[in-house]
Amino acid sequence: MNNATDYLAILRDDIPLIDVRAPVEFAKGAMPSALNLPLMNDSERAAVGTCYKREGAQAALRLGHQLVNGELREQRIEAWLQACAQHPQGYLCCARGGQRSHIAQQWLRERQVDYPLVVGGYKALRQAAIEATHQRIQRPLLLVGGCTGSGKTLLVRAQTNGIDLEGLARHRGSSFGRTVQPQRSQASFENHLAAALLKITPDFWLLEDEGHAIGANHLPDIVRERMAQSPLVVVDEPFARRLERLREEYFVQTLRAYIERDGEETGWRAYAEYLRHGLFAIRRRLGLQRFEQLSVRLESALSEQQRSGKSEAHFAWLAPLLEEYYDPMYRYQLEKRAPAIRFRGTFEDVSAWLAAL
Repeated sequence: MNNATDYLAILRDDIPLIDVRAPVEFAKGAMPSALNLPLMNDSERAAVGTCYKREGAQAALRLGHQLVNGELREQRIEAWLQACAQHPQGYLCCARGGQRSHIAQQWLRERQVDYPLVVGGYKALRQAAIEATHQRIQRPLLLVGGCTGSGKTLLVRAQTNGIDLEGLARHRGSSFGRTVQPQRSQASFENHLAAALLKITPDFWLLEDEGHAIGANHLPDIVRERMAQSPLVVVDEPFARRLERLREEYFVQTLRAYIERDGEETGWRAYAEYLRHGLFAIRRRLGLQRFEQLSVRLESALSEQQRSGKSEAHFAWLAPLLEEYYDPMYRYQLEKRAPAIRFRGTFEDVSAWLAAL
């Protein structure tokens, strides 16, 4: 049994990790291939931490063994045993490769299962992820820009050298960008980005032109700095094609995703609330009078979609929202970066241009 120190290989190859940290720690930051099977839950960890501060390490260790004992101990060992059987090439991981992963390793060994751990734990993996991003993003970058609905994300996903930042962030980058999956913590987003950058070594990276944040996730400073220095290819799509693409993505696929997650009735309510929230988030920028007008059209479109199943009625509020808000805002930003533009054309033109590269 060899404990792991090749952190980049763990990230690059999606090596399974049995992460024995408490759920609250896991939620703050985790590796892409990690499964959270804690040695102690949040309240148990808090009690042990308080004991450590008041009475020292030995007293805290004794309390930990008292809290995780008997049937509870058996349940947690059983969960680890199942995970070990499912992921025989994996590793145990705790915060720093200290007592928790060693205790889990010892309890498994008592069941005749020899399972290695990550030396240095999550902290070492996290540092490796930060350094990997800094190093890998130094390769040349090309950004894909264009107004909302131009198909930028589709273009990036279609290229072997594409890094789908919005997919990693679980957000589409606008006030309507929320997906049915909750966003990851900032650290987890950065860890997923590092893993994606480690998987291939292209001549250049292809990234979507993004702002400093994608929903609640912020791009690492080094990534934003490199993007600001990088050339740009712009997708110019006819307005009608953009509307149709957005209709399919926001009003068809999104509704389907909510219903699949929540069921017909609850899913519909969640979908309607998602659209209302997106419009409400930009009400001050729209002006309250325009916001009220578009809200009335949104409610009418929702009623029509619920009645007939057709989503074209949403164009009554989406089209003016693009023409009056999103398009002018993006074109203003694009004008400031005109010298960086290397090519512009339709979705097909840009696809062909990228293929020729």
